[in-house]
Amino acid sequence: MSHPHLQSGHGVRFEWGPTGAQRLAPHVSCVVIVDVLSFTTAVTVVADAGTRVFPYRWRDETAAVFAAEHEASLAVGRRAANAASPWSLSPAALRDAPFTPRLVLPSPNGSAIAAGAGGTPVVAGALRNATAVGNWLARHGYGTPDRPVALIAAGERWPDDSLRPALEDLIGSGAIVTALREHVGDVLSLEAAVAASAFHTTRDVAAAVADSASGRELVEGGFAQDVVIATELDASSTVPVLTEGAFRDGVAGRPGRMSG
Repeated sequence: MSHPHLQSGHGVRFEWGPTGAQRLAPHVSCVVIVDVLSFTTAVTVVADAGTRVFPYRWRDETAAVFAAEHEASLAVGRRAANAASPWSLSPAALRDAPFTPRLVLPSPNGSAIAAGAGGTPVVAGALRNATAVGNWLARHGYGTPDRPVALIAAGERWPDDSLRPALEDLIGSGAIVTALREHVGDVLSLEAAVAASAFHTTRDVAAAVADSASGRELVEGGFAQDVVIATELDASSTVPVLTEGAFRDGVAGRPGRMSG
């Protein structure tokens, strides 16, 4: 018998963090990372412009070596961005930065989940491209009991490095589940259904994300525009798919719009 934690028998599943990704990835056909503030939102912003994004797990001196090996620009920390290094994990900074064809984006959460997926296909999902991702999954046959998909909410980290579930990632995952359910019906695990319900019952998604713990942290830190960009619901038709180590747009569709 399958372990209950695998949510077996369901076409659409939901779990948290790098450990959840490692646990579910071998048992599903696709993994969707959701890190609204801000890894996957940042990926959508630069992928919209045609940039290939290389996720990297560590934000240390090895990141520069990795970027050089891939002939890519390197994103720095939010507060470290400057004229010489204008790319950072801040979606607002990325939107204003010069175009670069290849970018290394260090992220302990989002990149760790991508690495933990092994050989399972990985997609970057966010509120900005929720419907586009749901449509793309359905077109590729994902989200059925025979080809299940796992939505992995990245969450944040407590000071002791343990997982802190994050409201914005629950809502973002629910937006994608909602779009996918339009195609595949009620094949959701209870966990995925609860995520969808969180999206549906949030009347004002932008206000909720801004007032969440993560949103307030960014606003108080001077990065309110990052929260604004992260809550541009369905503003992007880009579906970043991890291919040969980098996220690149997997489709050029035009998503419909949803409301919470």
